[in-house]
Formats: sequence, C-alpha cells, structure tokens
Amino acid sequence: MKRTILFRLAAAAVFALAARPAPAEAPAVSPAERSIENARKAIEGAPRSPAGYNELALALARRARETSDPSFYSRAHEAVEASLALAADNPGALRARTWVLLGQHDFAAARDLARTLNQRTPDDVMVYGFLTDANVELGDYAAAEKACQWMLDIRPGNLPALTRAAYLRELFGDVTGALILMNDALASIPPSETEDRAWVLTQIGHLHAQEGRYDLAEKALGQAVAAFPAYHYALGQLARVRGAQGRWAEAVELFQQRQRGADHPENLYELAEALENAGRKDEAKEAFARFEQGALRESAGTDNANRELIFYYTDHARRPAEALRLAQAEAARRQDVYTRAAHAWALHANGRHAEAKKEMEGALAVGLRDPKLFRQAAAIAEKAGDRAGAARYRRALAGPHTDLASR
Repeated sequence: MKRTILFRLAAAAVFALAARPAPAEAPAVSPAERSIENARKAIEGAPRSPAGYNELALALARRARETSDPSFYSRAHEAVEASLALAADNPGALRARTWVLLGQHDFAAARDLARTLNQRTPDDVMVYGFLTDANVELGDYAAAEKACQWMLDIRPGNLPALTRAAYLRELFGDVTGALILMNDALASIPPSETEDRAWVLTQIGHLHAQEGRYDLAEKALGQAVAAFPAYHYALGQLARVRGAQGRWAEAVELFQQRQRGADHPENLYELAEALENAGRKDEAKEAFARFEQGALRESAGTDNANRELIFYYTDHARRPAEALRLAQAEAARRQDVYTRAAHAWALHANGRHAEAKKEMEGALAVGLRDPKLFRQAAAIAEKAGDRAGAARYRRALAGPHTDLASR
C-alpha cells in the first residue's frame, strides 16, 4: 500500500513538472523537451510501466544540461522514484538515478551505483560512461580511462565514448588528440540533436582557445550558438576568449548574458572577475558579494561553487585561512586535478609553500596543460625556492598556450 501511494504521488508530481514551460531564451522546442513530451505520452499510454518514467528521468536530466537549471535533476529524481515504486530495483531506473547523481555532483554515490550496475550488466555502454564520468571527477584517471576504453571496445565510434575519450586526452595533455576525437564526435551527431551539437562545438572552441587559435575558437563557438541559441556553455567559453584577448567589456556582456539564463554562483564569480578586469570596480565588488552569499548557501552540498570560493578568498577577499578550510574539505571529497590545484593554491596563500608545491605537482602529474595552473605552479615553485621548476612552468606558458584559463 505504501509503495502504491508513493507511486501515485510521484506520478502526479512528474506530470506537473513535465508540463512546466521552457525558459524564454530557449529554442521553441529543444531535443530534451521533445523527449520529455514523448515520455509523458508513454506514461499516459502505459501508466503502470516503469519504462515511461525512466525515459522521462533521462529526458529531464538532459534538459538540466540544456538550461543549466539544477531543478530538472530534482524532477528527474521524482521520475526515478515513480519508476521504482512500480518496479523495485529495475535497471532503467537505477541507470537514470546514476545520471541524476552525476548531475548533482554526488560522484562517490554515482560511482558506487554504477559499479553495481556494471556487475549486473557488464556490456552496458551507458554504465561505462557513468564510471568514466565519476572516476574523472573523483580523480581516478586510470579507472576512468579503462572504463572509457571499454565503451569504445564494446561499440566502436559511439558518440558518448568519443566525447569522454576527448576529455581524457585533454586531461592527459594531448589537445591535438582531443580535437580529433571531438571532431569525430561532431560528425556523428544527427541534425535534430541541436544541443549535443552545440555542446561538442563548444568543447572544440575551448580546445582551440587553449592553443591560442582564437579564430578557430570563435568559429566553433559561433556555430554552437547558431545551433542552440543563447547556449550558456558557449557564451561562457566565448567570454573567456574575449578576456584572453583583453576585450573585457565584451567579456562582461557575454558573462552577463549567460548569468541571465544560468544564474549560478560559479558563473557570477567569472562575471565579477571580468567586471574587475574591465575597470568596473564598484560593480565587481557588488558581484563578488552576491557570489559569496550564493556560494556559501550551497557550500555544504555536493553541487557547490567551493573551488571558486577558494579563489575568491585567496585572490580577492584575502581570507587565506577560510580558503584552506574549504580546500581541505573539498580535497577530502575528491582528488581531481582542479580540486588538488585549488588546494595547492590555498596552501600557498597560507605560506605553506613546500606542501603547496607537492600538491600542485601531484595535480599536474596527470598531464594537463592549463595556462592558469601553470601560472600558479610557477608562483608556488618560486616561493618554495624551486627556481628551476618555476622557470620550467614559465617556459610552458611561452609555448602554444595562451592566457586563457580553462575553468
């Protein structure tokens, strides 16, 4: 009886959530919205089948990426619960739950569930994708590479595997290889999947920008916005390009446009920095204050802006002890390259230069060639008395890379 009541409550909520209107700036009907409508029809046609709810959960998770609205993950969670109320432990619901956990940045829980699913169905490509994502975010790059290779072995050339392999190539320092894989992925996307196309084009733009090829970056990012208007990922990446070019007024406009559609603390932090670089000090101060308030509200959760908050406390607010407290908490939760680098920078800000040097070296050992991290590594090495190391990082900066931070 309890399970039936749960199903009825969840089903009612899911129908209400699926019917909510799209944001004003979104395309008239996006790929995820089409999938949501198809799932709703499937539920209407077979209300006692979990399949429609699983389809709806995945569609809502896709909509979260399209819009950068995390509430869609909450709605997807409700669809998963409705499915499980109909059929406990059904694999489709558990796969959808894993995707939702990843979207909510609960990477450890997502990995645990993905491992369980992988043991049950060792040839499920989607599950290997989840394992890749979770292990990347937790900093276990060997396990991520192994899972991604399984994706390619089971189904050569599949789109999810190509994009994940490209990201791993970038992390390992092979931008050329990453570009090849992303272009292969782009060629495999059906014309109707406009958001997938925009996302891949945005990654291509990012990779070109990392190498200082701004003309190619702008071309790819322009195509991304044409495919999916006002796409928040593309707007953010184009703003970073403008900042790297010293065109801060344009960067501010682009970050503001993104902020209107994707109002999140981490996005507000980039806007505040752009305002400061554009010489708009009062506006920057106000934006930093709003950023701190928003970031602190979500700081205890898994989906947070703690890395940005660490850099705010080290570079702007001059509160190094608070930065280190946050960095240590994040490092206890995940050991990816960006979290370790933030931890290193917080150690450096607190005068613990030898520890900072060791942590930064560990972060960069994966192979990532990120200009922002190289600049920080050079500063840390200099303070730690390693002039040769500092010079090595500066030489890396003088190579084909630019003043563009990747995140």
